[in-house]
Amino acid sequence: MSDSSPSLAYPRAARLLRPADFSALRRSGKRISLRHFQCEYRPNAGASARLGMAVSRRVSKLAVVRNRIRRQIRESFRLQRPRLPSCDVLVIARGSTAQLDNVVLRAELEQLWRKLIAQIGDAPEPAVTAQLLNAAEAPGTMRDRARSRVS
Repeated sequence: MSDSSPSLAYPRAARLLRPADFSALRRSGKRISLRHFQCEYRPNAGASARLGMAVSRRVSKLAVVRNRIRRQIRESFRLQRPRLPSCDVLVIARGSTAQLDNVVLRAELEQLWRKLIAQIGDAPEPAVTAQLLNAAEAPGTMRDRARSRVS
């Protein structure tokens, strides 16, 4: 692999690991719902997207089935990560995912990543928005009117 191609690895830095990360995402994240998956996301200050997964025993009592679903989520994310914006993503499997084969799971996940890219792409960057809102010399503000009256 050359240095110019994006990395398709799934390093530790691309995972949500700490309970604080999960709780912050659950508190202030936005949601995308599909038929078999729910996704919670929020922009992060890191260089790339990070993934967290929730595949509970409600999905299947069999660990082998839950692990298969996790593998599909992880592999799909690994392939899409270079295209994803910098955000924290929690993918939650619904009960209906246990009956699906891998091809259908992958198709559903591809749809999820497309929706995520579209929604975050439409939203303005939080840092840019904060800069615009905190600009001291923003034209048309009440401060400008007060200054013009004093001058």
